[in-house]
Amino acid sequence: MAASGKSFLADAGYGEQELDANSALMELDKGLRSGKLGEQCEAVVRFPRLFQKYPFPILINSAFLKLADVFRVGNNFLRLCVLKVTQQSEKHLEKILNVDEFVKRVFSVIHSNDPVARAITLRMLGSMASIIPERKNAHHSIRQSLDSHDNVEVEAAIFAAANFSAQSKDFAVGICNKISEMIQGLATPVDLKLKLIPILQHMHHDASLASSSRQLLQQLVTSYPSTKMVIVTLHTFTLLAASSLVDIPKQIQLLLQYLKNDPRKAVKRLAIQDLRLLANKTPHTWSRENIQALCESALNTPYDSLKMGMLSVLSTLSGTIAIKQYFSSAPGAAATTARSFDLVKLAQECCYHNNRGIAAHGVRILTNISASCQEKDLQPLEQDAVFGLEALLVLCSQDDSPGAQATLKITLTCMVKLVKCRPHLSQSVVESLLAQLHSAQDNARILMCHCLAAIAMQLPVLADGMLGDLMDLYKLIGQSATDKKQELLVSLATVIFVSSQKALSTEIKTVIKQQLENASNGWTAYRIARQASRMGNHDMARELYQSLLTQVASEHFYFWLNSLKEFSQAEQCLAGLQEESSSSALSCIAEALKSYHKGIASLTAASTPLNPLSFQCGFVKLRIDLLQAFSQLICTCNSLKTSPPPAIATTIAMTSGNDLQRCGRISNQMKHSMEEFRNLATRYGDLYQSSFDADSATLRNVELQQQSCLLISHAIEALILDPESASFQEYSSNGTAHVESEYERRMMSVFNHVLEEVESLNRKYAPVSYLHTACLCNAVIALLKVPLSFQRYFFQKLQSTSIKLALSPSPRNPAEPIAVQNNQQLALKVEGVVQHGSKPGLFRKIQSVCLNVSSVLQSKSGQDYKIPLDSMTNEMEQRVEPHNDYFSTQFLLNFVILGTHNITVESSVIDSNGIVWKTGPKTTIFVKSLEDPYSQQVRLQQQQQQGPAPAQQQQQRTAYSRF
Repeated sequence: MAASGKSFLADAGYGEQELDANSALMELDKGLRSGKLGEQCEAVVRFPRLFQKYPFPILINSAFLKLADVFRVGNNFLRLCVLKVTQQSEKHLEKILNVDEFVKRVFSVIHSNDPVARAITLRMLGSMASIIPERKNAHHSIRQSLDSHDNVEVEAAIFAAANFSAQSKDFAVGICNKISEMIQGLATPVDLKLKLIPILQHMHHDASLASSSRQLLQQLVTSYPSTKMVIVTLHTFTLLAASSLVDIPKQIQLLLQYLKNDPRKAVKRLAIQDLRLLANKTPHTWSRENIQALCESALNTPYDSLKMGMLSVLSTLSGTIAIKQYFSSAPGAAATTARSFDLVKLAQECCYHNNRGIAAHGVRILTNISASCQEKDLQPLEQDAVFGLEALLVLCSQDDSPGAQATLKITLTCMVKLVKCRPHLSQSVVESLLAQLHSAQDNARILMCHCLAAIAMQLPVLADGMLGDLMDLYKLIGQSATDKKQELLVSLATVIFVSSQKALSTEIKTVIKQQLENASNGWTAYRIARQASRMGNHDMARELYQSLLTQVASEHFYFWLNSLKEFSQAEQCLAGLQEESSSSALSCIAEALKSYHKGIASLTAASTPLNPLSFQCGFVKLRIDLLQAFSQLICTCNSLKTSPPPAIATTIAMTSGNDLQRCGRISNQMKHSMEEFRNLATRYGDLYQSSFDADSATLRNVELQQQSCLLISHAIEALILDPESASFQEYSSNGTAHVESEYERRMMSVFNHVLEEVESLNRKYAPVSYLHTACLCNAVIALLKVPLSFQRYFFQKLQSTSIKLALSPSPRNPAEPIAVQNNQQLALKVEGVVQHGSKPGLFRKIQSVCLNVSSVLQSKSGQDYKIPLDSMTNEMEQRVEPHNDYFSTQFLLNFVILGTHNITVESSVIDSNGIVWKTGPKTTIFVKSLEDPYSQQVRLQQQQQQGPAPAQQQQQRTAYSRF
């Protein structure tokens, strides 16, 4: 409750009004200048929110200079507040422009007589190490303070030394000997040594420094065998090895040695924790001998907690490349089978252990081995894995404790993974899940339903016979209205929608609606309707949306639900399509389009400036255009009957040299139709590229729509326009690829069927015959008969990423241009901030930002002579990598031609896979190119010299014109 209250206050900004950056800064500055300590502190602690709201350097620089002033003249409590603000706003530090001035104001306090003030200053310097890594005065102060007699100051110096060592190689090299002397010195107390040792983890800047640090740590481990010393030294040892990389195999051996030989449980636990860290970071460095030694320790230990820790390391390794290295035996090594047996023996022994955690790791190891090692001699392991999973499922589904739920999640994840890799096991896994559903606790039921849905999405394993069990359970649950029951209703409904692939029977629909009326709230009904839309059960979704229309409090929500109802209605119209009947197809498409147009109007009304629903509108508009294109194609096919080629068509074709002309007007119509489908495919591609935050299922859905457009355009070309050069190689079936959903499975089967039909007709008959047009009509009907799936991103945005750009110079008024002389270049600085939602990088992360700057001449103000095209425009592109979500770069632009130029800066994003996403934004400024004073003076002088003669001629002309 406290956490939610805090976040609510943070979002609300403590009731502060929306101010622009300067007003907000002035408001806080007023607080800093106040005579009351409370008001000063309040102003200081509100700075992080200001940085979050206006994250550009010009404001951050001013704000930090003001804070540095407060730090210089304030008392220790104010200094502590400034220190906390600096630590919270660490990612904004590099935006400080006047670093020297900032450091100077902070550093002046280091000469204070108060050791606490000096300690706070040292911590402040340590927190700023990223922007001042090589400041020698800071290095000197830290070195001096390490010799202080005040404990608070020494601890602050240790904090600063650790931070500077991480950033500066010079400082690390210089301080290393000092640290080692202090650690080895007899005068240094043990608790201080324990704080000094972790500094050595940063001594990885070069090989010799890392090597000397390792030697020192090796000496410490042997010289100081006390538990605390060994634990701190070993952990520092591991972190140093993980950073310097070359010593990881040695470190794994050292940790295994301590795990095996040291009798102290605390040391063993630390060794396990560090082994897990290395297993996650560098699994490829683990040799067979390392894994074997860990297995032997796990088999021999009598302590469950240690066994569980070792198994957690092994289960991490079993999901990586290390397990393949373990099982790939060297030629002639007779002992390999025995070694491999040890890991399997350990896992089998642990599968039925009375400790749930140990059992979970055991089955996870077996599942990972079965999934990654495809050797035949490991096939009995599959059955072991299934039996172990079923036993754990029975055990955990009856227990409502958090530990049991965590174990159940691991079990169910393993089930999904096993079924994905070994489909022949799916039937037994699904049957055991269904058998346990009735007796399980509600929490467990929800998780089991998610697992069933995940398996059924990948493989059509839920037969109609199993629906009866699910429906009985649904009726049973619907009688109570607790939160868990509501969640369970949604999960069960999802499984029912996935399992009834073709269409829901009337009986099932009645039961679902009846239970919703009895026990559910509106939100549960909406979630079930949303799942129905995702699974393509549009008749059910339409009825639920209709029932919810009157239950919402805002007109935006009303319009949103109304649009969803209309879209479901439209897709339901298409479900009534009949094969081989083009006339009924036209009427169904017309009905669907009517509903879609109503829906898009409602969807536009539901959008707000904060939530513009751009993806939804784009997706639906494309669907409307696709349906219109399908309708037009069917009409074009029918025109062969209604408007056959004229008698002279053959003569026209021979005269024009275009053989297609003998088909009459249908050939031109088909050409237009093909271009339209290609255009739609391009627009679907643009929608895909603009959806950086979409989940993979939504993107796959958009891709399938694009492929259906390309398929139809290819069919038109192969059957009618150019049968000779049509190639089927690039469109060959990828049925072997892994299919994620039933919708994708059905679409792929339609694609393959249409391609086979087109290939069988291709070149057999001269175009255009009724067989060709019938084939095209059937292809359209087959595509439309697959119910459209509205995926997650249509309803829900789990990841949110946006870019905010600031250009300098920028005009005071956006409409007025920036003046620049035509013999000078404009240095355009582009700064940007990447803003994230609550789950940054959930689906993909930004690797770099691509900035494209272009300028176009809008209006000329000089002489109208011919201008080379390259001097009229500027086209530049730069890629920048954001650091701490901030980036900046500069462009030099030429404006030789006098007049007004329009500069457009557009940003796009490149993710970690190198894929470009057109996320925007696009910013525009105007520049007015003025003639430089010298050229202007020369031109005026030339005009004055040539001036009298034209004036005389003009005079004569006017004199003649009078008569």
